Amino acid sequence: MSGNSADGRVPGFVPGADNRKKLHVITWGCQMNVYDSLRMADVLAPLGFTSSPLPDGADMVILNTCHIRDKASEKVFSELGRLRLLKQSKEAAGGRMVLAVAGCVAQAEGAEILLRAPYVDIVLGPQTYHRLPEMVARASRAAKGGPVIETDFPTEQKFDFLPEASAPQGVTAFLTIQEGCDKFCSFCVVPYTRGVEASRPVASIVAEARKLVGQGALEITLLGQNVNAWHGEAPSGSTWGLARLVRELAGISNLLRLRYTTSHPRDMDDALIAAHGDVPALMPFLHLPVQSGSDRMLAAMNRKHTAEDYLRLVDRLRDARPELALSSDFIVGHPGETETDFEATMDLVRKVNFAQAFSFKYSQRPGTPAAGAPHQVGEPDKDRRLQALQALLRDQQGAFNAACVGRTMSILVTGPGRQPGQIGGRTPFLQPVHLPGSLDRIGTEISVRIDAARQNSLVGSLASTSNLIQERACA
Repeated sequence: MSGNSADGRVPGFVPGADNRKKLHVITWGCQMNVYDSLRMADVLAPLGFTSSPLPDGADMVILNTCHIRDKASEKVFSELGRLRLLKQSKEAAGGRMVLAVAGCVAQAEGAEILLRAPYVDIVLGPQTYHRLPEMVARASRAAKGGPVIETDFPTEQKFDFLPEASAPQGVTAFLTIQEGCDKFCSFCVVPYTRGVEASRPVASIVAEARKLVGQGALEITLLGQNVNAWHGEAPSGSTWGLARLVRELAGISNLLRLRYTTSHPRDMDDALIAAHGDVPALMPFLHLPVQSGSDRMLAAMNRKHTAEDYLRLVDRLRDARPELALSSDFIVGHPGETETDFEATMDLVRKVNFAQAFSFKYSQRPGTPAAGAPHQVGEPDKDRRLQALQALLRDQQGAFNAACVGRTMSILVTGPGRQPGQIGGRTPFLQPVHLPGSLDRIGTEISVRIDAARQNSLVGSLASTSNLIQERACA
């Protein structure tokens, strides 16, 4: 379904008229939501919508939501209350603002949104935004007859119906290659909001990657809820895994860097491990969530791997790419977690030594198995454990950054720095770097001497081009 009328015209588009309309998209959550927001703008462009930096006076506002963290729904309703005032102001001036809620909260709680916020015009799940032109037309016709809701999982893949990406993303770009998850971790809503695993075909991905590079992207991050489960159909009819795709994309002229996120330990196969050692464009930084170091908790989370499995995998990855730096996700206070379980997590962190990590208190997500599990952990215990874990992770990140001081590293310059006269970029290990320099270096890869380390960033200075770029891990 394309959203076009039978005669090929886009609903709501009047030939010969000034069809320009202001579109403002508010994006919460992961990189995939960022990508989805960009593609929603692409889908709406034929209707005359152009991006607006502010919601004030916009003809359409989309709130693209995330359902992963605690109190996600209440955050949505709070924001909708603010947008309602802007919608009323637009109507008082004789105009109309179409207000849409998209993303995972919309998928999970669409009926509740319409019950509590009946002024919302469109509610759509993350798999249906290719139908937005049709939804806008229906919402216009139904202005007095009720909202439009599209939260069923369609039989078609949305990627088969999306237009080519139009707006350049910049020096670094996101490219979604896979969506959904079949793992059903006990704490996670993704299988219920994004659906089962689906992979885009090779030709579609390569074409989009080439276009992104043609628009100036030098680094592409491949995205998926479980990105290393990607298995796409190749033009020959065969099926490729992520390692084969990485090698293909690495051959694109002028594409300097490749990354992928988020991965699952169970889908890190031999070919992908080998690619980390064989493909220079694949950056030596990997986000590999483990969630806990306790086998008892990993079983309760339905992760289907043990702590020892994870540690062996880390060893194999570091054998393939000795300079590889690791990031991970952790949840403390999952139902049933004891002090012994938590100490096992701390022990795993000490063994791996992470360059950075994300850690959270367990929060109940409605509809997930863990939400109704017995032995829920009290907030004081969760708070105490999270503080201890984050202190250890901060120490490890600080030590990793400090070990970079005095080294010369390859920096991809992505934009202005924090201060006037500075430029900013990223190391191969994804650390932000700020240094004196002119803006004409944006979009280039330069050698930078690291002069100082902060907790979350580095400070550098332009190095002599004759200096050796040292890309071994800063540890």
